[in-house]
Amino acid sequence: MTCDVLVLGGAGVDTTVYVPELPLPYRDTYPVPPVVDRIGNTGSGVSLGCAALGMDVAFADLIGDDPQGALVRDALRHVACAWGTAAGGTRRSVLLVAPDGRRTSFFDAKATPGERLPRALYAGVRARHVHVSLSDICRDVFDDLGGVPVSTDLHDWDGADDFHQDFAYRSDLVFLSATALEDPVAAMRGILARGRARTVVCTRGAGGCLVLTRGGEVRAFPAAPLPAPVADSNGAGDAFVSGFLYGTLNGLPLERCVTLGAVAGAHACTVPGTHESPITEPVLLARASADI
Repeated sequence: MTCDVLVLGGAGVDTTVYVPELPLPYRDTYPVPPVVDRIGNTGSGVSLGCAALGMDVAFADLIGDDPQGALVRDALRHVACAWGTAAGGTRRSVLLVAPDGRRTSFFDAKATPGERLPRALYAGVRARHVHVSLSDICRDVFDDLGGVPVSTDLHDWDGADDFHQDFAYRSDLVFLSATALEDPVAAMRGILARGRARTVVCTRGAGGCLVLTRGGEVRAFPAAPLPAPVADSNGAGDAFVSGFLYGTLNGLPLERCVTLGAVAGAHACTVPGTHESPITEPVLLARASADI
């Protein structure tokens, strides 16, 4: 099959708990609003975000033979998916979300040492672009992706952790968050110096993002205005990636790709849940035009 974007790895379930504040002071019991299980994790978010923007998406991953895996299959039923069985079960995150939208995530990767994404799940897909999720099962896929532009998201990398380095240095387009970085610019320059990336995008939440291209200088871009009151920030990074990839695959200039990513990320902050209500193509383009 052919598609615009092939996403590898990163499906899971988010259990969202809305708490009165973060950090949460110790108490034996907190009454909270209904606790909800939703589709979550980064690969799901990029897949659903790109699909909502009209791109043809294929997705391959390992999930568990468990109720959480059934939830994932159902949520991604409109995306062309190839599933293998994860020995440890389906990945899960417990998200504590404060009234101002900030969140703390407890991520259970359900990792089984040495488990890898079988090539057979994606070998028959011809994609214009491949997005590789930061998951150990995807560590060896890069050798199979020659000639196709590859992106990844390092999330809250500290710039040194070995786990992230294969992904950082073997992708053409690298996204990461400034959350754990003492010097974001140094980390971005290091990715370009040690890897094959042509572009590195470092998101900074309400502070917008930094962008560095090979041979260029660091450029700062503002965040997009929120179109509604904040609900929670879950999924904002994956939405940013989806909007940016939409611009990239449509051959738009870098500045426009950043705007589209920022608008998609702002939308994600205003809807509950992680990936259930991604921005659509008409809404993205209308808001991005108004943001120029």
